[in-house]
Amino acid sequence: MAQDFNVTPWEVKGKVDYDKLIVQFGTQKLTEELKEKTRRLINDELHVMLRRNVFFSHRDYDLILKDYEEGKGFFLYTGRAPSLGMHIGHLIPFIFTKWLQDKFKVNVYIELTDDEKFMRNLDYSLDQTRQWAYDNILDIIAVGFDPDKTFIFQDTEYIKNMYPVAIKIAKKLTFNEVRATFGLDTSSNIGIIFYPALQIAPTMFEHKRCLIPAGIDQDPYWRLQRDIAESLGYYKAAQIHSKFLPPLTGPEGKMSSSQPESAIYLTDGPETVKNKIMKYAFSGGQPTIELHRKYGGNPDIDVSFQWLYMFFEPDDSKIKKIEEEYRSGKMLTGELKSILVEKLNDFLIEHRNKREEAKKLVNTFKYEGELAREMWKKIHE
Repeated sequence: MAQDFNVTPWEVKGKVDYDKLIVQFGTQKLTEELKEKTRRLINDELHVMLRRNVFFSHRDYDLILKDYEEGKGFFLYTGRAPSLGMHIGHLIPFIFTKWLQDKFKVNVYIELTDDEKFMRNLDYSLDQTRQWAYDNILDIIAVGFDPDKTFIFQDTEYIKNMYPVAIKIAKKLTFNEVRATFGLDTSSNIGIIFYPALQIAPTMFEHKRCLIPAGIDQDPYWRLQRDIAESLGYYKAAQIHSKFLPPLTGPEGKMSSSQPESAIYLTDGPETVKNKIMKYAFSGGQPTIELHRKYGGNPDIDVSFQWLYMFFEPDDSKIKKIEEEYRSGKMLTGELKSILVEKLNDFLIEHRNKREEAKKLVNTFKYEGELAREMWKKIHE
């Protein structure tokens, strides 16, 4: 039977079956035992995205916990290709990475791939992607990372330090391997062919195991890293994979910056948020109030409920009550959407306030924090 969904680093199509994706990508399911071990090691409650299986898959997360338990430590690495405006879905890996940093007290490296964004799209100039990187950095800082344990860097700025590592990686990768992994062909520009070496390079910034929290669509990069890491004297990168926050328009695919009706942007004001949710958020309710009261709604396909469940209502007792009332027909779709609107606007108002404060901290995270100084010092050794 043909698969009715497709997941690549640049595109997600169809309604993703995450159990099938685990088999397809050859990853492991994040078990209750691993989550319980995490809870025990941090001596605290798990993040809502762990409790509710938003992060659902992994490679070597068990070894990360073992290294931590034995005092060897680990480090975190994540990042993004900059875009003109981040949306809610873009924040998921950063929010979870920040939680991991807080609980395990480890270093975080965040890469802004302004080079890859420029090379992959003929319509973008390098000046544009560099400016977008700066704007996105403000949103990332606003998440609340530790300024002395976090280094945020743009590829075009930090290339001098990355290049010696990247060419060692590039020498190990063949064109056939990269072409097969990313679907490249002879018309692909040579920058895109080389680029995977740059995305892999930060996994080798420390001689410890690296944990990468990211959407599972990014897994192909790390499969290449795992093939060559030990031959270069480094650990295979570990990953913990998230599901996709569904687009407003329905349970298929993922949010896209190029489709405004599918996403809530971090710059969207209260009225815009309300209008988008009320107009576009896919409903699991019945066609009429009478039918809804009689048969109830389906939260499994209702986007407003899914957003609340995956992140915006962390209280387990409250989300259970919302689900029960929606299924029974006691709660209408409009009422469910209103709950999400309020939660989203509270979150976005706080985020934008923190983003303003972040303008004073950019140099700290890029150049002046303890980890940043340590990394830039390597260039001049």
